[in-house]
Amino acid sequence: MFARKFLQKASAGGQKPAPAPPPPRGCLITEDLDPHVVSHYGIPSTASLLAFDPIQCLLAVGTLDGRIKVIGGDNIEAILSSPKQLPFKNLEFIENQGFLVSISNDNEIEVWDLDLRKTASSLLWESNITAFSILHGTGYMYVGDEYGMVSVVKYNLDEGKLVQLPYYVPTDALAEAAGLSSPIDFPVVGLLSQPSSRGTRLLIAFSNGLLFLWDASEDRVVLVRGNKDLPIEGKTVNDSQEASHNELSDLELDGKEISSLCWASADGSVLAVGYVDGDILFWDFSEGQKGKASNYAVKLQLSSAEKRLPVIVMHWCLDVSRKNCGGKLFIYGGDIIGSDEVLTMLALDWSSGMGGLKCVGRADLTLSGSFADMVLSPIASSRKSGEFLFLLTNPGQLQAYDDTSLASLMSQKENNSSASPLPYPMVVPTMDPRITVAVFAALNVNDKLSLALSEIVVAAKSRTPRTPSGESAQWPLTGGVPSHLDDYKLERLYIAGYQDGSVRIWDATYPCLSLIYDLKPMANGIDTTGVDSSVTAISFCSKTSYLAVGNESGMVRLFKLIGQKSGGNLEVVTNTDKKAYPLHQEDGPQWLAAYSFLSSPVCTLGFVHSTRRLAVGFKCGRVAMLDIGTPSVLFVTNSLSDAGPPIESLCLKSSSAPTDQSSLNSEALDDLILCAMTKDGQTILFDGNSGKMLPPCLKPLKNSAAICMHIIENCYENSELPGENHEKKSHMINASESHSPDGEQNPVTETKFADHIFENSLFLMCSEYALRLYSLKSLSQGSLESTLEVSLPRPCCWMGTLKKDGRECAVLLLYKTGHIEIRSFPNLEVVGESSLLSLLSWNFKPNMEKTVCSDDFGHVFLVNGCEVAILSFMSHANGFRLPESLPMLHDKVLAAAADATFSHFPVHKKNHDGTPKFLSGIIKGFRSSNEQKVEQVQDFSHLGNIFSSPPYLKPSVIGGDDENIIELNIDDIEIDEPINILPEKDKKEKKDKRTDKERLFEGASSDAQPKTRTVDEIKAKYRKAGETSAIASQAKDKLLERGEKLERISQRTAELQDGAENFASMAHELAKQMEKRKWWNI
Repeated sequence: MFARKFLQKASAGGQKPAPAPPPPRGCLITEDLDPHVVSHYGIPSTASLLAFDPIQCLLAVGTLDGRIKVIGGDNIEAILSSPKQLPFKNLEFIENQGFLVSISNDNEIEVWDLDLRKTASSLLWESNITAFSILHGTGYMYVGDEYGMVSVVKYNLDEGKLVQLPYYVPTDALAEAAGLSSPIDFPVVGLLSQPSSRGTRLLIAFSNGLLFLWDASEDRVVLVRGNKDLPIEGKTVNDSQEASHNELSDLELDGKEISSLCWASADGSVLAVGYVDGDILFWDFSEGQKGKASNYAVKLQLSSAEKRLPVIVMHWCLDVSRKNCGGKLFIYGGDIIGSDEVLTMLALDWSSGMGGLKCVGRADLTLSGSFADMVLSPIASSRKSGEFLFLLTNPGQLQAYDDTSLASLMSQKENNSSASPLPYPMVVPTMDPRITVAVFAALNVNDKLSLALSEIVVAAKSRTPRTPSGESAQWPLTGGVPSHLDDYKLERLYIAGYQDGSVRIWDATYPCLSLIYDLKPMANGIDTTGVDSSVTAISFCSKTSYLAVGNESGMVRLFKLIGQKSGGNLEVVTNTDKKAYPLHQEDGPQWLAAYSFLSSPVCTLGFVHSTRRLAVGFKCGRVAMLDIGTPSVLFVTNSLSDAGPPIESLCLKSSSAPTDQSSLNSEALDDLILCAMTKDGQTILFDGNSGKMLPPCLKPLKNSAAICMHIIENCYENSELPGENHEKKSHMINASESHSPDGEQNPVTETKFADHIFENSLFLMCSEYALRLYSLKSLSQGSLESTLEVSLPRPCCWMGTLKKDGRECAVLLLYKTGHIEIRSFPNLEVVGESSLLSLLSWNFKPNMEKTVCSDDFGHVFLVNGCEVAILSFMSHANGFRLPESLPMLHDKVLAAAADATFSHFPVHKKNHDGTPKFLSGIIKGFRSSNEQKVEQVQDFSHLGNIFSSPPYLKPSVIGGDDENIIELNIDDIEIDEPINILPEKDKKEKKDKRTDKERLFEGASSDAQPKTRTVDEIKAKYRKAGETSAIASQAKDKLLERGEKLERISQRTAELQDGAENFASMAHELAKQMEKRKWWNI
């Protein structure tokens, strides 16, 4: 599904290369790579279409770049990507079946399997598709094209194929019904199945204004509307509450193009049609109008201006209180050109008849961005119930309005009042507040601290709301089924800092992220000036569970996630003193200290794993070492250069590593080397205990900005360094030769204590246009020459490392063009390439690199506007345990229960909101249709016979409800006996259309006259082989057999009745049990 592109360098030279030896241990090859998307969150900025499954309660968002975002509840989201990356012009669910149908701009119909998250079948249409509709609850689809043809397509669930059926709507029949001399060749702009017609009647709208109601079971036109040759009748209504009507005699239908339409009644008797000129006409399609050549309509105008916007989208919501004689019409468009972007909601009433249609209320909903699409559907769930409006605006803003907020908006007198929407609850907020920095931390699942943190996280999850939001009302979507793996252990954390100073921590063990901590920048009663400044740097130590947060005011906050008692004191360290303040803190991460001794923004942070040390790099070019045990400031260096460029990266190298928690508490000082690199590439080594500078010093780069640096541990333990010359002798640089940034700080010329620290380690420096490798041992001895330098083809902005077999084996580079490149050690050769465009359909944006983070196993976390994605690049690494850890988008249990419920309750009562009563109590809610969508509880089995043949060539037996029922004698019923196939002649003789009473009293009527028969006739009928007693015995056996058959039929009837009652009881009990289950057990 995702585009993959890998390139491998060809060996240089004209000679035929020798067979390649096996790669060294720890080196990366092309076969080790498999870039793919693990998970995706947020609404794409190119979102343009919406689709909704009311039963599964899933929302789909189509984009202009070939992606489909599917959203459910409980942080369940998925992204489906088409390789063509073309816009979608139609998007609909096959309701309650687990399939989604899309139509791209190149007229390819694609069926997406939500379980597999990929395309199940596709069909390329030969002409331009201009209208599309799926019959609710079935796999039948109507397709209209630019030439006026209407065809039928079906997705076969058993075969998994999308096929075009023989049936179509003949254009010559439509033209004849409209009184046209030639077939219709105008584009089809709308297709709607008429409610309560069992799928046999289809409303067809053409761009020239013609409207046809076609009956597929009879292959004929039932009604024609919009004919310009017929005089139009009706009234004109404005949007005010005054019932003023004007005649429609001056309305010209010629050249009036249709732009949108929807049914405006539950029974399909009223059709609302929007036109390009801004008019809205309500056409009468009631039963009483059948066969009448009439153009009766009611015209509605939102504005009296001469030039108005086209009516782009319309949706109808039934008002139950008006008894199918009114409702709410949601309209985008139709207003004066140049007006503000609003969504208009009209309350209409025609209780006195369609001729008395009037507008009884209007409200304009101001949009936060340019309009993209909307869907209107009832929802009945354990979380929310009622009518919901989902509104999509650009760029990628999704909001929901419930019927309460819409009703309050309608009741307000001022039209410019706005309702409070339910904002889309982003799993990872990126814009409000704005995310500024992030860290992707991998944990050792076997560490005691990690195991303890896992237990705390499990407990925290149970207390966290399903959809964390500041709003009191919850987001209504509940679709999908979360995954539940038994052997859960916390493996990864995603930590993000925000512009408001807050820090949020997610459990990123599985693709479905869950928020566990939200650290607010506040300390009640304590003066912590600058604590709410924008977060600029984050560092997390998995061995100690310490979390350091630096901000733009120069403050460094220190937290401990576990292992600290609640409450305690907050230590505030400044450049003059240190104070302890009692701070009441609940269970969870404890705020231990706040360091505020420089007013310069913090650029980078780094923990020393072997000791309780924290290195801090500032924008002013200074470096500080903090003791987090005391807490105190050990030393602060001067600026590394006169210009004072910001510290871009820090690396720390200790002579030992902690083996247990006690070693972290020891007071012993290990040999510690601190490497600091500025934005211009100048790099200096410091003694991490004293802050004294060590030689040598890498001078600033020319015309290139430094990205980061990294120390590679034990990379070439048993192999030669690339470019290393055994004869080359390293030389020592004395104090006079070294570059000192400040005369007051003298470098330490003795480097003997650092040699053993740097043994078998490399220093990797990444700049915009080059990668440079240094031997740390040689560098500490004064050699400024790099062992390897590789020029980069594009400007680089971010670098991460990859591990294989426990060793760092490659670097992952992100370029400002959006390209991704993987280079393997030891020679930094390119072994793989990809791009943000091919994987995510993203274009690189400025400052995107600030929120890019990764672990050592090829997992990369990226943020782009409102979108967040996790990529995986290693083929052998399946840390997220795909696919078993992925949540299910289609709830099969809910689907089966809904199907069983609909089949056993075909006729049901409605609640006041139009929702069936028996659905309201089932967990997640069977989102039943209101009166506008009663097709989904109807039987559509007869459509197979209708659509299996071209029009006018249907089989004689269609299987409709009006078909004459063939009565059978009791002797014709075979129970638990072999089936005997009778000849055609015998079958005809068996057909008996008499009533049960007539057959039961056959020959017993007192009015019956005896029929005279000849002797031969009597002998032929009653003569049997054998004696008279045998004949009587045979007649007795027949009578007994007849009685046994009747008894068995009675028993079978009782068993079927008991089975139906048992099933209904079981469904009722299942609904109760599902209601009692908690959300995490669903």
